[in-house]
Amino acid sequence: MKNITLSADEDLIEQARQVAAGRRTTLNQAFREWLQSYTAQTGSGKHYDALMKRLRGHVRPGRRFTRDEMNER
Repeated sequence: MKNITLSADEDLIEQARQVAAGRRTTLNQAFREWLQSYTAQTGSGKHYDALMKRLRGHVRPGRRFTRDEMNER
């Protein structure tokens, strides 16, 4: 595991520590979880693009809908 140094306002860090303590975790663990979630979001975009590329050969968009048709309920 690699250590990194971050900078933030002291009050904000203390608030974050209190939130983490309330959740029975550490600020380090909370950051690791956030980092994992953050990187997963980036990966999901790649998965979406790959899916759209695979579907392109099977799904053909029809005509364009008018504004009134799109707003019909």
